[in-house]
Amino acid sequence: MNQALREPSFRESVDLMFNRAVAVMDLPPGLEEKIRVCNATYTVRFGVRLRGRIHTFTGYRSVHSEHMEPVKGGIRYAPVVNQDEVEALAALMTYKCALVETPFGGSKGGLCIDPREYEPDELELITRRFAYELAKRDLIHPAQNVPAPDMGTGEREMAWIADQYHRMNTTDINANACVTGKPPHAGGIQGRVEATGRGVQYALREFFRHPEDVASAGLAGTLEGKRVIVQGLGNVGYHAAGFLSQEDGCRITAVVERDGAIIDDAGLDVERVRHWIAQHGGVKGYPDAQFVFEGISVLEKECDILIPAALEGVITRDNAPRIEARLIIEAANGPITAGADEILRNKGVVIIPDLYANAGGVTVSYFEWVKNLSHIRFGRMQRRQEESRHQLIVDELERLSADTGIGWTLSPDFKEKYLRGAGELELVRSGLDDTMRGAYQAMRAVWHARDDVQDLRTAGYIVAIERVAKSYREKGI
Repeated sequence: MNQALREPSFRESVDLMFNRAVAVMDLPPGLEEKIRVCNATYTVRFGVRLRGRIHTFTGYRSVHSEHMEPVKGGIRYAPVVNQDEVEALAALMTYKCALVETPFGGSKGGLCIDPREYEPDELELITRRFAYELAKRDLIHPAQNVPAPDMGTGEREMAWIADQYHRMNTTDINANACVTGKPPHAGGIQGRVEATGRGVQYALREFFRHPEDVASAGLAGTLEGKRVIVQGLGNVGYHAAGFLSQEDGCRITAVVERDGAIIDDAGLDVERVRHWIAQHGGVKGYPDAQFVFEGISVLEKECDILIPAALEGVITRDNAPRIEARLIIEAANGPITAGADEILRNKGVVIIPDLYANAGGVTVSYFEWVKNLSHIRFGRMQRRQEESRHQLIVDELERLSADTGIGWTLSPDFKEKYLRGAGELELVRSGLDDTMRGAYQAMRAVWHARDDVQDLRTAGYIVAIERVAKSYREKGI
């Protein structure tokens, strides 16, 4: 293969996109390199006795930037995890946190394992040992390094990690803040499971608030009726597709999974598809939809919005020329390679980049971390006081209506909604919505103000890199 046309790796893609941004920036000598490189990566190989013998596992924890601490980033379980992938993901976390203004540096972890091959009790033993190996080196710590769920992990694994850290640090009052993404009953926060998918929805809503941006993608109007293809109906894809179809009127016309894809131009029922996958392990055999064995080819089907929500590198130089979507939102990390990104931009496809689009998870993780440090759930102090103030207004309006003989009454639906004070879930969603709006507006300002910035990805990197550079300058570096 011609070296010039070689598909860049995930890590190379991240660096190429970084380089494209800094090429139009004015950074002091050496600072560009300091921001780009990964500070440190720890590789651990540990043994666990399972099924009568010792099994050795390899794991990684990479710290990309400590311009702010703690550093933040998920832990993924996958058989293809490697150091380059983890370091690329850690770099993305740095830029992501800077873009959405969460006070973290970037980190990432991974364990080379297929979690489907192990029973829950075996996974617990493996997870606890991995957590032990990281925690004793301060690579899990409320003030230094705070993991979260990623591909192959979830609330259960985070609860095990938190418990293992607490066993090792019995007097640390902030032990629960050592990891985010925990179950709500174990120090987690309402809305964390849905957070990344909800963030994708909020990102699209903000994009569609700007007619000029919508027109640049060859679209018009609102999200209502837009045809959407989702690749990967895991946690992120499921929540994004569900919210967009149920709350914004989008039509999910195709779902791409590991064993193939299903198509229904009239719109798929996301809940039914999710239930079918849970029962059968894939989409094959799903009734009332067309099945396509070569699922990856369905990414090329015409649609308004394409949501790659699974692995990195699914849109490459090979299939990018055939992509028919007008707008792509990267719900996964790095689903578009640097080579494919160039092809798509030249075709006029608008890409809402991963460092913004899937930042919902780290945003709500920030809320959980703050909750753990403050030792009080959001809404506990003000919810009833808020309801009481609203009740005063409702009572006064109804009194005025009776005294003046106007005869109107407030509808029960309005009263119920207005009188209900905001609980934790409502506050989390409000904070996430505000964060996604602010981050998009920061990117958009650069995108539209500078002639040398032609796309949202470059704009997002510029905003993030400028904020990281400012942190380093303030530290005297």
